[in-house]
Amino acid sequence: MNRISSINKWGAAYRRAAGVVAIALAVLAGGVAVAAGAATAAATGCRVDYKVTSEWQGGFGADVTVTNLGDPVSGWTLTWSFATGQRVTQAWNATVTQSGAAVSARDAGYNGAIATNASVGFGFNGAWTTANPVPAAFSLNGAPCTGAPTATPCAPPSTPSATPSRTPTPTPSTQAPVTVWLAGDSTVANPSSSGACPVGWGNQFGQYLNANATVVNSAVGGRSIQTWLYDPNVTTTKNSAGECVVSPETYSTRWQAMLNSGTGMKAGDYLFIQFGINDGDPNCNRHVGSARYKQLLGVMANAAKQRGARPVFLTPAAAITCSGSTAVGNRGFLTETFDAGAANNVPVIDLHRLSYTLYNRLGLCPNNGDYGSGAVGAFFCNDHTHFEAAGARQIAGVVATALRDQQIGLAAYLR
Repeated sequence: MNRISSINKWGAAYRRAAGVVAIALAVLAGGVAVAAGAATAAATGCRVDYKVTSEWQGGFGADVTVTNLGDPVSGWTLTWSFATGQRVTQAWNATVTQSGAAVSARDAGYNGAIATNASVGFGFNGAWTTANPVPAAFSLNGAPCTGAPTATPCAPPSTPSATPSRTPTPTPSTQAPVTVWLAGDSTVANPSSSGACPVGWGNQFGQYLNANATVVNSAVGGRSIQTWLYDPNVTTTKNSAGECVVSPETYSTRWQAMLNSGTGMKAGDYLFIQFGINDGDPNCNRHVGSARYKQLLGVMANAAKQRGARPVFLTPAAAITCSGSTAVGNRGFLTETFDAGAANNVPVIDLHRLSYTLYNRLGLCPNNGDYGSGAVGAFFCNDHTHFEAAGARQIAGVVATALRDQQIGLAAYLR
């Protein structure tokens, strides 16, 4: 019998605005039996970390990390069984199906390769009725995840083909390191302190990238694109064009840091830009008009390109607004973002549409206005606009998936 060690922590106290408190972690390890094999044997073995990231009455969210302890695999399927009738309702970074108690998670294609001692992760939301224990055992491609490799016979080598093979995607060890620079507002920014709400999606984005991509999150809460660029020099006075006067026209220290020739953006880096929430304020200093918004997006994009970095525009993430049982859009500056993308030859991730589409998949509507409990409370802060860590992580996953779907170059750095 495999020795299985697991650590379970039940979320008896429900999270309010302070953050998610229900966490369970199962680390499946042990079992040192090694079967004898021929010289051509392949080693198999794996370890699974299963973490319940949030839990509410009748529902929960979980992250699963699979570490390959054997020979490299080019495609994977992880299987397990739920003991008390839990049910997967929605998943990301894997295709998850369920038949009765049996659950099967298959790679999403872009994350199918797992090198020896490398890991891959995915997440899901689920439902429970009587209890929500951690699964007792997992198998990867049919082999039990006992934490130790075993040897199994390899298939005989095939006859080489004369057809040239496709150039493989670079592995992390051969990729050039890149930095992903983030400019945005509170829906992107790091939290003010550990465990605090709100948590921007930029704070959670790094976990979707491999070790050769570093995230520098310079998003700041409450900023429009102009105040982000020119703090503290945007005044409360409007000019004849209806725009807030900037005096002196000196860039903020955060933008100057990105522009620094020695330590800022360099060739191969990425600059992600998401504004459009605070910009709609009619009053200065946050107010930005349509033409000015597009102009400043172009200024930032061209500055990145001049340094060999690649800009990406994002429409603003949606708050949770329900029209009956349907989550609907509620942000502005969408057309302006797409117009600026076309004018500057910059890809646009429509995070506004993707975010409220996610809310519909999660069934967050209808809502009675209580943003402090249930699935909505696990995703959003009490203001229905900003994210808890669990919600920010899923929004970051939406951005990561968009990179792959839109074939943006940073997708090569996804885990």
